[in-house]
Amino acid sequence: PGGEASLRLCSTRVAQEAINKPVIDRIIRVDHAGEYGANRIYAGQMAVLGRSSVGPIIQQMWNQEKDHLKKFNELMVAYRVRPTVLLPFWNIAGFVLGAGSALLGKKGAMACTVAVEESISEHYNNQIRTLIEEDPEKYKELLQVIKQFRDDEQEHHDIGLEHDAEATPAYSVLKTAIQLGCKAAIFLSERI
Repeated sequence: PGGEASLRLCSTRVAQEAINKPVIDRIIRVDHAGEYGANRIYAGQMAVLGRSSVGPIIQQMWNQEKDHLKKFNELMVAYRVRPTVLLPFWNIAGFVLGAGSALLGKKGAMACTVAVEESISEHYNNQIRTLIEEDPEKYKELLQVIKQFRDDEQEHHDIGLEHDAEATPAYSVLKTAIQLGCKAAIFLSERI
């Protein structure tokens, strides 16, 4: 009354009729699973190397992954997306991959980081292309999130290279195996 503009609280939910629900469900579900898995990988690495000279670097990357997971938890609620049923598996597999690569030493942990982050950066780039083809204005917020997280993952990749990832024994075999696992995890988490 009295000519004052009324303030309306914004909903934390996104209008479902305004989006391509199957595409958005797949994107958010798989990205949530990926960030969850990344958190478990860094937890495994910290369990082995947390007190080593590379511990603070791993912790810094892990902190960013925690922020990514928090954001995807929020997006799952906003877009009403159910998580993958594979989270209990990714919980164990991620920790084992992180701890196992760290048992190879600092270089092994960094080789794992390079392999995973390269896969995730490529995956995020594919999602960015998909959302731009769909409607860049409609998905502006989601595009900003994915672009920022892609840049963070690329930074983690580069940190791994700077810390001698490629000097790991059987680096190319390890990298290829981890990246095949990432592709399988992406495929399954989008669908299940």
